[in-house]
Amino acid sequence: MAEALDAAGWVVRGVDRIPGRWTSVVGDLRNRPVRLAALQSADVLVHAAALHAPHVGRLADEEFRAVNVGATAGLLDDADRLGARRVLYISSTSVYGHALEPTDRAVWVDEQLTPLPRDIYDETKLAAEELVAGCAVSSATLRISRCFPEPPPVRARHLLHRAVDVADVAAAGVLAVAHPTVTGRFNISGPHPFHREDCLALSRDAGAVLAERVPDVVQAFHDQGWPVPDRLDRVYDSTAAANAFGYRPVRGVRQLLRDAAGGPGLSDRTAQLGSPSTTSVEPTS
Repeated sequence: MAEALDAAGWVVRGVDRIPGRWTSVVGDLRNRPVRLAALQSADVLVHAAALHAPHVGRLADEEFRAVNVGATAGLLDDADRLGARRVLYISSTSVYGHALEPTDRAVWVDEQLTPLPRDIYDETKLAAEELVAGCAVSSATLRISRCFPEPPPVRARHLLHRAVDVADVAAAGVLAVAHPTVTGRFNISGPHPFHREDCLALSRDAGAVLAERVPDVVQAFHDQGWPVPDRLDRVYDSTAAANAFGYRPVRGVRQLLRDAAGGPGLSDRTAQLGSPSTTSVEPTS
């Protein structure tokens, strides 16, 4: 996201515990001098620093609360005191927790779905969301869907309904920063071909739905020797982000399949497939 903000014309000041290309301040955000150094003269706080799901069970719950909640509270307070005009918090669709578990049909995951946290990670990310929503500075939260590296067949399956490319995440962040009056919580996921009324069929015969909606994608799966899923348990919906600040994901399963095939093959369609650091930014002069 730092690179995308830089390309959009922002001066980026990144904070991390280890040096890196976009790390201007090295330190722990639980320390106030580090936060103040990061936020000095910043117009926007983009907060993505957190302990994540892989840390669950390896670190104490108190550590999660200190990093994910305590440091967030400190950042928000300091951002307000130093005159920041916008806060963008990077959360996760993991906060929906047990609500993601299907019953007789796939779960349609939009922002109306009530989160039911499963573990300390979900609990602390949701608690941080609440702090952001209640802060004095104009704020928005992006709930990012699955976006970590996976083997191509696994990644392709997830991109059908519950994953996003990091380039689309970065684009969403730039858009959210550029719309300072937009507030609330927004799912950020990749393009998909489904409608809410598909949920029952997706839980029974996802292959048939895919064959009807995106037959070229099904054929490309077959060409690669990748299994087409017979059932899907959920679909992440980013319509609210599209309506609020123009989010349009473009790097979905078709792009992955083109890459896997070694070049152009599948036709580009609409964004709907047929329908860890904290950064402060200031504008360039």
